[in-house]
Amino acid sequence: MTIKANSLLLAFFLLFAGTLARQQQQLNQCQINRINALEPYDSIQAEAGVTEFWEPDNQQFQCAGVEFIRHRIQPGGLLLPSYVNTPLMSFTEQGRGIQGVVLPGCPETYESGSKQQFFDPSKRRGQRVQDRHQKVQNLNQGDVAAIPAGAAHWIYNDGNTELVVVVFFDAQNNANQLDANHRRFFLAGNPQAQSQQHQEQPGRQQQPGRQQQPGRQQQQPYDNAGNIFNGFDVEFLVEAFNVDRETAEKLQGQRDQRGHIVRVQQELQIIRPPQSRQEEEREQRGRDNGFEETICSLKLKENIDNPSHVDFVNPQAGRISNLNNDKFPILRRLQLSAARGELYPNAIQSPRWMLNAHNLLYVTHGSMRVQIVNNQGESVFNDELRKGQVVVIPQNFASIKRASQEGARWISFRTNDNAITENLAGRVSAIRSLPVDVVANAYQVSREDAQKLKYNQQQTTLFSPSSSKGQGQWASA
Repeated sequence: MTIKANSLLLAFFLLFAGTLARQQQQLNQCQINRINALEPYDSIQAEAGVTEFWEPDNQQFQCAGVEFIRHRIQPGGLLLPSYVNTPLMSFTEQGRGIQGVVLPGCPETYESGSKQQFFDPSKRRGQRVQDRHQKVQNLNQGDVAAIPAGAAHWIYNDGNTELVVVVFFDAQNNANQLDANHRRFFLAGNPQAQSQQHQEQPGRQQQPGRQQQPGRQQQQPYDNAGNIFNGFDVEFLVEAFNVDRETAEKLQGQRDQRGHIVRVQQELQIIRPPQSRQEEEREQRGRDNGFEETICSLKLKENIDNPSHVDFVNPQAGRISNLNNDKFPILRRLQLSAARGELYPNAIQSPRWMLNAHNLLYVTHGSMRVQIVNNQGESVFNDELRKGQVVVIPQNFASIKRASQEGARWISFRTNDNAITENLAGRVSAIRSLPVDVVANAYQVSREDAQKLKYNQQQTTLFSPSSSKGQGQWASA
C-alpha cells in the first residue's frame, strides 16, 4: 500500500475510534447508580444581584445534556443583554420585572410617545426622534418564558422585592452547533470584573455525582468573560457605529466594575405593555395557530399558574399543569416543554415513566419524597427533595412522588416539546391496560388479586392520602 493510502486508512481509523469513544462516553453518562438532590454549588455576585450555578458536570446533568442556573435580581437591577448558544426556558419564581428579547429580522413595533424623544445627529438640523424598539413583556410570578438559541435578551426588576428567575438550558438541542456547554455572549458590561473577585475566594465545593469530562474546562459561563465588543478594535467600532472614540471604548466596557447585573440609577424608561388582566386575556385570544405564525408574532411567555392550563386536578390531592407545543407554540421550535405540579399534604403522584424526554424537577414550595428507579430495577434516588433543590429524572427511569406534611409545589422542564408520560397505577395506567391473565401470570397472583391491582385505584395521576393504605410506612421511611 502507498503512503497516501496508509495515511487515509489511519485517518479513517482515528475518526471511527473517536466517534465510537464519543458514543460510548455518551452511553456511559446515563449508566447512573446514584442520583443526588442538588443545590447551587457556586455563585457570582454583581452590583445588583447574584447568579447561582448548579454543577454542570454532575452525572445527571451530563446524562440529560442540560444545565440550570438561578438569577436573583435586586429591585432596580438590570441583567445585561446577552445571548446563549442553546434554547432556554425560564420560570419566574418570585417577584416581577420586564424582559426584552431581540429576534433577528423582526420589526421594532414599540414606539415612544412625545415625552421620550432623543437627539439624532443623523437627521437634518439635529431634530429629535422617538425611541423605537422590539416588544418587551412583563414578567410575573408563574411566568414561563421561552427564548430561541442566539436571541439576545435582558431582564429588569421594576418591583420592590427580589426577582428570582430560574433558567433551564438544553445543551444537546439541535440548535446548539457548539460543544455540550451553554455559553453566554454578553453585549454589554464587563462580567469578568466580578468573576475575577469570585475566583479569588476559597475553593469551590464539589457535589456528589460530579464527573469532570476530559477536555472540559472548569469555569462558569461568566468566568473571564468580557462583552463581545471587547474583542474588536476600537477603530472598527468607531466606524461601525459612527460614534466618537470615547463612546466606542464604553461599548467595550473594560473599566466597568459592576458585573453582569447592574443597578439602574433612575427608573428604566421603556415602552411596555400594561400590567392588566385584560391585556393577558387579549394576548391569550391572539395566541398563534401553529406554523402559520412567524417567529416575530409568537408569544414568548405563558403563565403556567393560570388555571386555564390545569390538565389534571384532584380536589383531595393536587393539580398538574402542562405547557407543550399546543398551549405554547414556540416550544415546537425549541423542542422543550414544562410542567407545574402541586401535591397537597401526604398526597401521591402515580408512579410513572416519561417516554420521550429527560425531566428536571425544581421544588419551589414545601418538600416531597421522591423515588427514582433505573432499568436494572435499582433505586437510584430515595430521598426528600426540598425547596430550592433540583433532581433530574432521565428518560424512561420510573419515579414516584409523595408530598410532605406541608405539601409541595415544583416546576419541571422536559427535553421534548410534547413530553409523554405513562402512569403505572390508577384509572389510566399501563397496568390497568394489560389483560388480567397477563397481570396474574406476570406477578404470580390469583385472577382476583390481579383484578385488584388493575381496578382498586380509581383515581387518576394524583392520589389522595386516603386512597393509599401504606402511606404511613413510606412517610416514615
